[in-house]
Amino acid sequence: MKDVKQDQIRSQVRENYAKVALKVNDESTCHAPGCCTPQDQKTLSVDDISKQMGYSAAELQSIPNGANMGLGCGNPQAIADLKEGDVVLDLGSGGGFDCFLAAPKVGSTGKVIGVDMTPEMITKSRNNASKSKFENVEFRLGEIEHLPVSDESTDVIMSNCVINLSPDKQSVFNEAYRVLKGGGRLAISDIVLTADLPDEVRNNIPLYSGCVTGASSIHELNQYLSIAGFTNISIEPKKESKAFIKDWAPEYKVEDFIVSAVIKAEK
Repeated sequence: MKDVKQDQIRSQVRENYAKVALKVNDESTCHAPGCCTPQDQKTLSVDDISKQMGYSAAELQSIPNGANMGLGCGNPQAIADLKEGDVVLDLGSGGGFDCFLAAPKVGSTGKVIGVDMTPEMITKSRNNASKSKFENVEFRLGEIEHLPVSDESTDVIMSNCVINLSPDKQSVFNEAYRVLKGGGRLAISDIVLTADLPDEVRNNIPLYSGCVTGASSIHELNQYLSIAGFTNISIEPKKESKAFIKDWAPEYKVEDFIVSAVIKAEK
């Protein structure tokens, strides 16, 4: 975005998602700033939103109350091919939703680490883990451009509609490469550009927090991943995601410019 500093973007995103963490209670509807329920459908439940994104009823029933806030644009742990003993890192873990779904798959010999830059989200996810006794899950406060994770310590990195929010995506993928073990892999759901955004959208700061303005093209993502060192890169747009993306900002018809995609790569 023109004339908008990276720290301003981070502050805007952090502020908006702090509000989400504080507003979304166990039985609430979703109030996220964009990648969530449309403004005119505040009664849509978070479970309904998540089913649109590919989560099953069984998955939604298996997590702590309040962990699912209806955020995201896909189901990354379903594409991650998780195995017993894996160490999994979730970038932008929010209330811990995908972490809690990954935890039983990696078992007691594995571990799931969630990283989020919003203190309110970390507090929420830690409370969720404690009350439901998830002993192989932990949550760390930090930015995904500067991960609080040691080198070559992770088998799988997943993320759900978060990397588009970063103003420095190259650093995100560089960090992901650093913390992955050799043979480690990415399993990411995120938003990609399918056409150039009009100026009224590109210069709209609230839409950055709404998972629209910060989206990259497939070509740009391929470049970021390649520069970081990743191989076997696969970016698969999901046209069916337009069915829920159209409600994010109906006045701008953002479904004409963005789509959810499955992003995979290996170290």
